[in-house]
Amino acid sequence: MNWPYELQIGWRYTRAGRATRRNGFISFISGVSMLGIALGVAALIIVLSVMNGFQKEVRDRMLSVIAHIEVFSADGQALPNWEQTANEALANPQVLGAAPYVAAQALVARGEDMRGAIIRGISPEHEPAVTPLAAQLKDTVLARLQPDGWGVVLGAELARSLGVREGDRVTIVSPSGQVTPAGVVPRLKQMTVVGTFEAGHYEYDSGLVLMHLDDAARLFRVAGPTGVQLRLADLHRAREVAQELALQLSGDLYLRDWTRTNRNWFDAVQLEKRMMFIILTLIVAVAAFNLVSMLVMTVTDKRADIAILRTLGATPRSIMGIFMVQGAASGVIGTLGGLLLGLLVAFNIDVIVPAIERLFNASFLPGSIYLISRMPSDPQMGDIVPIGVISLVLAFVATLYPSWRASRVQPAEALRYE
Repeated sequence: MNWPYELQIGWRYTRAGRATRRNGFISFISGVSMLGIALGVAALIIVLSVMNGFQKEVRDRMLSVIAHIEVFSADGQALPNWEQTANEALANPQVLGAAPYVAAQALVARGEDMRGAIIRGISPEHEPAVTPLAAQLKDTVLARLQPDGWGVVLGAELARSLGVREGDRVTIVSPSGQVTPAGVVPRLKQMTVVGTFEAGHYEYDSGLVLMHLDDAARLFRVAGPTGVQLRLADLHRAREVAQELALQLSGDLYLRDWTRTNRNWFDAVQLEKRMMFIILTLIVAVAAFNLVSMLVMTVTDKRADIAILRTLGATPRSIMGIFMVQGAASGVIGTLGGLLLGLLVAFNIDVIVPAIERLFNASFLPGSIYLISRMPSDPQMGDIVPIGVISLVLAFVATLYPSWRASRVQPAEALRYE
């Protein structure tokens, strides 16, 4: 194929050998520039993949415990007719399941140990249609929750901190007290631990208590379920479906989707991801602009070649194109190398990180501090494509000024001392 001579000469300069000391030094600078771009691009891909994986892992574990959408009364009291609300919600094709619940905060005590917790009264028959955790425990732990049985299922970390196991008794202290001649005193109820659960999400494992819906209603003195939980076919459409249901459901109801349940955490992760993208992009920019130094030295070294090409009829635009090809080729090679390295590490991080932990006898993600205990990774095309495009654009921009200076070389000046 007959390639344009600008492309052929530019590529020849890119892969020039080390015939002289000066050429060898230029080749070294070019290699360092390509390596810097590759490492910057790889670091961007790895960091963003880990952050995506961390967010996905925490989200999946969180949604194994809570529903995609919660529907509750505006006054915080029991729903007048939860079955009607559930049936109206199930009429939406996106809603796969509905279950009633009672939610309140309370203290869980055993002896002198006391912990704050979220008490959730559930229906063992309906709850498995809404949360994966309940579906797993349907035939074991949840089957032990019987009306008037006053049994509770504790998160594993909560049970461990209280020092209780199955069959032990704990005391639930309700914040809404009862009025007596001696004043307002908290309501206390002793309950039996019928089992524990472990969702893998530290916040829920250490602060969630499940009990039967009827027992929770009696304990917190409500006439029935205070809300209905919904599970959707597509969790990413939770906010959209919530807006649709707000118009479809009858009564004065509030709806809250899962993106708002832990809104501060998700907003913090998104902000951190943007900041890391900006910081690491600056690293790629520094590496890309190393190409300026390489091209300036190349132009200085090739002044005689430029003059000869000009005398043979090459235009300033062709000279500029030659050196733009050289710089762009270095950027493309560095970017492709970085993409390959970054994806290789991102897809195998579940093997690489445990090997490093065993080598140094360390744990990067202790479960007692972080929400998860292993390093996740989720490379996404929406991150990888912008990284590659930005790297190529920065490399291209870095070639403009040296290439323009090369096009301004005057043949007579360049050949005067040759």
